[in-house]
Amino acid sequence: MHLRLLDKYVLKELLYPFAFGVASFSSIFIASSLLFKIVQYMTTYGAPVSVVAKMFIYSMPEIINYTFPMSVLLAALMAFGKLSSNSEIVAMKSGGVSYYRIVAPVVVVGFIISMFSVVWAEKVVPVSKFEAKRILNEEIKGNTKPKTQEHIVMKTWSGGILRVTYARLFDESTGIMKDITIEEFKDHKLTRVQTAVQAKWENNSWIMEDGTVYTVDEKDGVTDKAVFDRQVIPLSTTPREVIWEQKEPDQMTLGELRGFIDVLERRKQPTGSYWTEIFMRFAIPMASLVFALVGAPLGTQRQRSGSSIGLGISVLVIFIYYAIIAFTSGLGKGGVFPPFLAAMSSNIIFFIAGIFMLRKADY
Repeated sequence: MHLRLLDKYVLKELLYPFAFGVASFSSIFIASSLLFKIVQYMTTYGAPVSVVAKMFIYSMPEIINYTFPMSVLLAALMAFGKLSSNSEIVAMKSGGVSYYRIVAPVVVVGFIISMFSVVWAEKVVPVSKFEAKRILNEEIKGNTKPKTQEHIVMKTWSGGILRVTYARLFDESTGIMKDITIEEFKDHKLTRVQTAVQAKWENNSWIMEDGTVYTVDEKDGVTDKAVFDRQVIPLSTTPREVIWEQKEPDQMTLGELRGFIDVLERRKQPTGSYWTEIFMRFAIPMASLVFALVGAPLGTQRQRSGSSIGLGISVLVIFIYYAIIAFTSGLGKGGVFPPFLAAMSSNIIFFIAGIFMLRKADY
């Protein structure tokens, strides 16, 4: 029974600094970058308050997602710093409670927040980022999307058939797509593949030129082949819509990223940046658990230092963590470093450091 009271007491000590951390770190993000951009959009483009307010709201989920790990670290530092300075940890140990058992509630909270962050990063952040980007380009800047893009992918359904259209290059100004591949799936099985040198937007239709059609069977492979000079693509998307439908990797869900990777792999295109983005979706949320392991023993060792020192230490740890992850993820997206290690290096380093400090604090 006394252990339940202990858990409640430790969790109570965590609650206020965690809420304070989310609010304060979010304010820092907003003040350091987002607020300046909003003012710039209003003065440069004459954007109305209602539009920039809408963009601000859609920008918040990503900011909040970054503050979760930081807030867990700050909460663990401040809570265990207070318990240590009041000699309460010594008293708990004297009562026969191990240090690992004292730290257990923090680790559980870190794990729960990590799991919540994974869902948040998958279900909320990509959608909100895409909408914020759309508002910025369409409603504030006025349709300033780049006219040329590489690796265009579009999905369409028709009569129970899924068509995945891929173009290596698309130029909106000329209405031409280069190196076209259209894959048709029925009941999740590839049934037909069409390739073409290019496709042009003519008379409200996409016309493929100099192409080949392959009929595919799951068991027998390619069963038929035919060539054509010109053929209409069953795609109603206009050139302007083609550009707007494309998403950056950080605006895609995990399912969209995986599907895009499959298309690129079949085209023998590099996929390192997309795999790194997938692993990053788990790396950042898992930092909450890692920071819980680091923050508790670090707070215990602070002993009688003030809360301002706790904030300073948390900022230093956060800076080191994100400096490492920015460096390694850049290498991963550039194909220099394996994507998994590129995304997870910071977590692995800080996890090992956290375990080491926990063992040290237990003595």
